[in-house]
Amino acid sequence: MPDTSFASPTNAQDAPSTHAALWGRALRIFAWLSFLAQTIIIGTGGAVRLTGSGLGCSEWPLCTPESLVPIYADQGIHGIIEFGNRVMTGVVGIIALAVLLLVLARVGGRRLVFSALRFAASGIVAAGVVFLIMTLIGLPATPFAMGALLITVIAAIVRSLRLATERRDLVILAWLVLAGVVAQALVGGITVLTGLNPFIVGFHYVSSLLLVCVTAAFLVRLYSPAGPRESAVPKWFTILTHVTGLALAVTIVFGVLTTGSGPHSGDADVLRHGFDATVLAHVHSWPGYILAVLVLALTVSAWALRLEPRRWLLVLVIAILVQVAVGVWQAREGLPPVLVGIHMVLASLSAAAYTVVVLHLKKPVDSQQ
Repeated sequence: MPDTSFASPTNAQDAPSTHAALWGRALRIFAWLSFLAQTIIIGTGGAVRLTGSGLGCSEWPLCTPESLVPIYADQGIHGIIEFGNRVMTGVVGIIALAVLLLVLARVGGRRLVFSALRFAASGIVAAGVVFLIMTLIGLPATPFAMGALLITVIAAIVRSLRLATERRDLVILAWLVLAGVVAQALVGGITVLTGLNPFIVGFHYVSSLLLVCVTAAFLVRLYSPAGPRESAVPKWFTILTHVTGLALAVTIVFGVLTTGSGPHSGDADVLRHGFDATVLAHVHSWPGYILAVLVLALTVSAWALRLEPRRWLLVLVIAILVQVAVGVWQAREGLPPVLVGIHMVLASLSAAAYTVVVLHLKKPVDSQQ
């Protein structure tokens, strides 16, 4: 039967209180906002790189040695774009925190919420102490402070899972998003401090893409009932789906390497070395075409056998085909920044759609489907 703690009521007898319904509606709204924000920040991060604004703010977490915001005339539009992306990181973090607190309130009430808030306060204090110590001994203070905050978040996750008695799947996913945002802020700072190292920039993008997938997974589980699940597809279909996921991962990795070796380094004075972008572009296309064939095969099979994930496979095949078309177009046009940015966002949406497909390989044990 449906989990009425998170699913919408189906009749008056099962309807939760008005207060609980409002909290549930708020959770769904913020869960969608979290997914949208994680997708948008990939676009703003891409804009930083594609406009050469990666060092528009020369410092981190400050924008300049004297100011949190751009103040120098020579920073121009680059400073505004880079600072705008940093502001978006704060928005993403606030939304992730709201989702977490709403989940904890629904699962464990005030006890879980207050426990998380205590850890938050402890983390802020710990980060402040570490920042002060690192400043006094002359080491980079902010990365160490962010590391202390991340350790506190991990401790809070363990505590929440010990206290939660239901919907631990939602608790874990909500915490992963918040912890990921904190980690992303740390990686973003390292990216600036290392002068836009291409491998760190690539890792930064892949991490953002994974957060899009986690928020998509949260949405799927939020609308799904709790309880044990069983396979909804034949074993061969599950294996083929995971092989498709491997092809998707390889395609994304080579795409990151290709972009990192191309003309869009993030700043006019940053040069990329080590790989031939032209060769990588061809290598990147090979798993991309394999991926398109695999997704098409899965989609045809799912609709022929009327399998559970068939509708989401249709979404995925459309996303992959559009992605391939944009990839070919941008290669022929000499990698215009707008098309490269669209390609980056589409990659995250394709990965999110694949995540939803995987989560539909199983269904609740008592499902009538």
